[in-house]
Amino acid sequence: MANVDRSQVAGLPVFAGLAPGELDELLREARTVRFPKGSTVFSQDEEAHSFFVLLNGHVRAVKLTPAGQQIVVRYVGPGELFGIAPAIGSSTYPATAIAASESLALAWRSAAWPRLIARYPSLAGTALQTVGSRLQEAHTRVIEMTTEQVEQRVARALLRLAQQAGKKVDEGVQIDFPITRQDVAEMIGTTLHTVSRILSAWEDQGLVEGGRQRIVIRDPHKLVMLAEKPSE
Repeated sequence: MANVDRSQVAGLPVFAGLAPGELDELLREARTVRFPKGSTVFSQDEEAHSFFVLLNGHVRAVKLTPAGQQIVVRYVGPGELFGIAPAIGSSTYPATAIAASESLALAWRSAAWPRLIARYPSLAGTALQTVGSRLQEAHTRVIEMTTEQVEQRVARALLRLAQQAGKKVDEGVQIDFPITRQDVAEMIGTTLHTVSRILSAWEDQGLVEGGRQRIVIRDPHKLVMLAEKPSE
């Protein structure tokens, strides 16, 4: 049984539509799992043994291409479903999930998925919305990678992360989990050298502030202007 009280998770969108008794039943089938920063939740092509709802922390989804290139597919935030391979008809995980920070999740056995979505249709609806939004996000990123300059893509990536996990600090808006320049490079399909060059220039201009696994956006408005700048 999960060591999580219904009151702690009832407000999460993933559980919207469930009656209190139904949520209690669903939680009784779950287990809580803690993932230290940097630990692997599951690996690409591994048998999909569980699916998860993230309660705290952030998880980085990483995919290895046939050519051996590592791409950061997305970051999962609190309240999100992830590892839902059964929802896309897959018996294996399509990507590797790594805890970007200390994380806590609820986990259910994948084998229970057909029974759970039959019993709780709203869960199936949430999963469909999740898959649909991630597919749309993937399409958007493909278009960006084929039509936009690298500087635009870096700006868009930082703005997305700030929207998802931005924390107001004295210097501006800090991405509220550890992130490196290499992570940003893998998000947009370019090299560490290119991202380092761009971010160093932006630091000199006062647009961003960097540090060890830390990025603060000091001038969000200017970053939006760079992201929306028409490609030449």
